Amino acid sequence: MSQTEMNKGCPVITVRGETLPEVWEKSVIECWKRGIAIKTEYDKTEDPPSRDCTMIMEVAHPFKEPRLHRAFPAGLEDLEIYRQEVLLGIHDDWIKPEEGKWEYTYHERLFDYKIEGRSIDQIDYVVRKLSETPYSRRAQAVTWKSWLDPEYDDPPCLQRLWFRIFEDYLQLNVHFRSNDAFKAAFMNIFVFTELQ
Repeated sequence: MSQTEMNKGCPVITVRGETLPEVWEKSVIECWKRGIAIKTEYDKTEDPPSRDCTMIMEVAHPFKEPRLHRAFPAGLEDLEIYRQEVLLGIHDDWIKPEEGKWEYTYHERLFDYKIEGRSIDQIDYVVRKLSETPYSRRAQAVTWKSWLDPEYDDPPCLQRLWFRIFEDYLQLNVHFRSNDAFKAAFMNIFVFTELQ
């Protein structure tokens, strides 16, 4: 494959580090330096293109201090509200698409995924599955509903949480279809490690 062929499309960038803040900071810098300029569906006509890439972020010690980056764009209060929104469902009562309100929350999709008149607690499934079969590759939770989400203005960015156990270590792979590197990624990384 020629260098020209390798440079086509969206670049795949991998960043590694010890802590959440270190990896997040590296990812923002690398996305800006090596990502491609491209419009998004959220942009206004006059907005400059965003920077885009497929980012693989590997955090060796996600619970090692420091866990917070001093320059993440939201404050501690916003981070705590978001943590409670995702893990505890404090905004699940805002889900009222028929009233023009939220179509979903991550908490609702992970802990109360509704399909064909029933509800699935995917996180409970993950815990049970790994308790019964620690080597399973099936312990995952998804958010996407292919029959609904393509029609939404703001479909879920989070797509999948995939949990694996290696000896006594729980590994979490988080897949996003879109994750604003500067404005959203740090809060997402922090909150989903809290789910671990």
